[in-house]
Amino acid sequence: MSVMLDGIGRLIARHLQTPVPGYEPFTPSDPEALRQSLQAGDVLLVEGNNRIAGVIKYLTQSTWSHSALYVGPIADRTTEDGEPHVLIEANVGEGVVSAPLSKYHRFHTRICRPVGLTEADCAAVCTYAVERIGFAYDLKNIIDLMRYLFPLPVPQRWRRRLIALGSGDPSRLICSALIADAFRAVHYPILPKVATTRSRQALEQILEIRHSSLYCPRDFDISPYFNVVKPTVARGFDYKALHWADLPPGLEPEAALIGGKSGAIAA
Repeated sequence: MSVMLDGIGRLIARHLQTPVPGYEPFTPSDPEALRQSLQAGDVLLVEGNNRIAGVIKYLTQSTWSHSALYVGPIADRTTEDGEPHVLIEANVGEGVVSAPLSKYHRFHTRICRPVGLTEADCAAVCTYAVERIGFAYDLKNIIDLMRYLFPLPVPQRWRRRLIALGSGDPSRLICSALIADAFRAVHYPILPKVATTRSRQALEQILEIRHSSLYCPRDFDISPYFNVVKPTVARGFDYKALHWADLPPGLEPEAALIGGKSGAIAA
């Protein structure tokens, strides 16, 4: 029975990983700027382009559907071209794996950096994640997997519960749970503990996500303990250096406005 359930789970997982045609990222980061901006311990949020990503974005009402932990170059793990693996992530159908940064060059991403994390704790967080490479992704809970096949209208109070996927086996992890567990190992918070709130529903939801399986990628973005790092800004942004699609090279935007012209920034 266990083998059969795992087989069915793999079929569903393969379908959920199918890319959605026509995906175009809003503003993917410059690959070199992204590489230079990342530090060990950073959480990289990704706007995915497959079927399960669309459902997660709907359930969380967020741009982000996937998260990976940046740990820096991992010994003996490189691509065929020699690019080092620097990310740890948990993927449907694969489990916990390492990956090169180039995997997400064409995607819309966001860097979330833990504030004040000590060097020793940062090393412990990264080590925790690396040591879990090879852990399986939970595919036996078919009921949970099937929830992602039917993105029907879901009441807000149930959406986070639908994100949880897993049978409770600690060796079977989802992407956000893996990272949440790594930070929990050094007692670093992700979302604050709320003692009082005017919204009973909000309080119940926040208390509910004490369990790592209920964390989602959006939580690192809205956490008061993580800074958002934007590679373009971090490297020094000069709007005067932008090139506009309808302006000849060397012509200042002010001069174009005097002449009654306006245009969009060239990609």
